[in-house]
Amino acid sequence: MHIAILTFDGFNELDSFIALGILNRIKRPDWKVSLVAPTSWVTSMNGVRLERQAGLEEIEACPAVLVGSGIRTREIACNVEILEQLSCIRPTHQLIGAQCSGALVLAKLGLLKNISACTDLTTKPWVEDAGIDVLDQPFFAHGNLATAGGCLASSYLAAWTIARLIGREAAADALHYVAPVGEKEIYVKQALENIAPYLPD
Repeated sequence: MHIAILTFDGFNELDSFIALGILNRIKRPDWKVSLVAPTSWVTSMNGVRLERQAGLEEIEACPAVLVGSGIRTREIACNVEILEQLSCIRPTHQLIGAQCSGALVLAKLGLLKNISACTDLTTKPWVEDAGIDVLDQPFFAHGNLATAGGCLASSYLAAWTIARLIGREAAADALHYVAPVGEKEIYVKQALENIAPYLPD
């Protein structure tokens, strides 16, 4: 089970790395999480140079694809070549999530038609200009599509992905591991309350 975290030049380290860390708490032989990029190397908004773990050609076969955010997302969302490569992702048979400005990419791909979204405050007007209703909350999902707003909300996106693919208990365990000492139960409870309304019964 290969989970892709799309990571572009100018990426936000918190958005990509928090999701990567939480998703990798799942220790199963069939579980793989990769930072996926269109080029061999990408550089973060703060100058961290990263070698990709997989290319965009692999995302079509991934059961879950999370779109990270960054300071160059508006450029990415207007890059016809990249959008064509991303057009293979389908919420009909994949979990699709977006972190902060990643929601703009989903909007440009036409995946958020008639669906509200969460995003960060900087990206909010751009997503609204794309015709999407932006919610004042950290997480929202509709079927197989999910969006999260605010860097630390990436933990909710990761937990939702785990809960959908494996189960709520696995999501709770992954969150418990990364939660601050002395606040673990409170943290896990709040996170699960944020994603629970969007999980199947």
